[in-house]
This record gives sequence, C-alpha cells and structure tokens, in this order.
Amino acid sequence: MYNVGMKDIDRLVSFIKMTFEQQGVVNAVIAVSGGIDSAVSLSLLAHALPKQNIFPVLLPYGRQNMDDAKTICVWNSIPQENWIEINIKKIVDAVCSQNKIPSYDRVRRGNIMARVRMIFVYDLAKAKNALVCGTENKSEKYLGYFTRFGDAASDIEPLSTLYKTQVRELAQELGIPQQILTKHPSAGLWNEQTDEDELGFTYEQADKVLEQLIDKKKKADSIVIEGISPETIQRVSARVQSNRFKREVPYTI
Repeated sequence: MYNVGMKDIDRLVSFIKMTFEQQGVVNAVIAVSGGIDSAVSLSLLAHALPKQNIFPVLLPYGRQNMDDAKTICVWNSIPQENWIEINIKKIVDAVCSQNKIPSYDRVRRGNIMARVRMIFVYDLAKAKNALVCGTENKSEKYLGYFTRFGDAASDIEPLSTLYKTQVRELAQELGIPQQILTKHPSAGLWNEQTDEDELGFTYEQADKVLEQLIDKKKKADSIVIEGISPETIQRVSARVQSNRFKREVPYTI
C-alpha cells in the first residue's frame, strides 16, 4: 500500500474542482460528524471551492457531542452562517416507535439515523443547488461498513480510492487538528460505539488484508501477513464476501 502525500491532495482537489465545473454546480453540502473521514473530506472541499460555497451539516442524535465537527469547520474557515445543525432525535425516535423497533436493535436504529441524516442533507442540497460530498473510504466500502441510502448516499466521493489508514495519512499531511486524528473511528450510531470494536479487528489490520484481497486479487487462504493471524485474515475476507451484495444492489434484469 503506497503512502499518500501532497501529490494526492493535489489530485483529489483537482478531481473535486473538475467535477463541480463539469456539473455546472458551485455549492457543496457535506454531513460533518467530527470524525476523520468527514474532516478530511471537508478540508479537501475547502481547498477546491470558495469557502462561502460550502455548507456543513451537523446532525447529532440527542446529546451527541459535536465539538470536533465545529472545530473542523472553524479550522477550515467555513463561514458560521453556512453551518446547519439539526438534532435528529425526535424524528429517529418517531420512526423507531412507528416501526416498533426495540431499543436493543442497535443496527436497525443506527440505519434509521443514517437515513434520516441523508434526508436533511439532500433536502439542503436541493435548496442550495449543491452536490452532496460523501465521506466513504475504500475500507468501509469493501467491509460493507455503511448504510445503503444513508451515509453511503452522495454525489461525489473524494475518499473512495483510499483505505482508512491512507485517509489518516492524508489527514496528517493536511494538518488536521490532533483531537480528530487521535479519536477512535466511530459511526456515531450509539453511545461509546466504535468501528473497530464492532468489526472485531483494527483498520490497520483490515487494510493490509484488503490490499491483498482487492488490489492484488489473492485468495484468503494464500495470504500471509506478519503480525496478523490467519483467523483475522479469514474474518476480514468473510466480511468482504458477506457484504458483497451491498456493492451490487439494485439487481437489474
């Protein structure tokens, strides 16, 4: 896996500029959680577009802390009048109540949170005649760690060719604030939820395996990586296979 640097920032900024020019759109809307992926995506937007044309959307559930989301907006000098903050708790709770989703079914509730957030994001994009900038990375894509029609919904994906560890390298190159760099990756779907606890392996482990599976097209049984157990390699491979459908739907004739 190659190390990313300034040339990759230049390449991604050029991609963003070209896409907006080709589509004849000047405004961008992006959901900002305060995590590293949305922080990097917002920062790339801020390098590519006039800052007054960027509209960050902060979508906490209940008392979810949004300090880091606000920090990255300030750090990128996004005008505060462009920030939109909407608490999604009442809407999410209403949907969960209507569908009789038990409180312990965290996955269904988390999916609803992600999809409710996208309703607000796309409605704002319609109002602003904007493209929605996504925040999905290559690791999440192949591990299936996203909600269809939720956080995976977007019009442009700057990070889709980068593994999570490469996104972190890009964040360091950009100089992203330290508290965002060091926080545990989380989709913010429930209290104290972290990606790596839920997945059962670290992104560093997963990315090394994914590089072999996806980029080098090796079979899981033939992969040997120092410091990573065969069980972890099989677990990553199984996750890729079991979530393959998420990259293929909708099925068409």
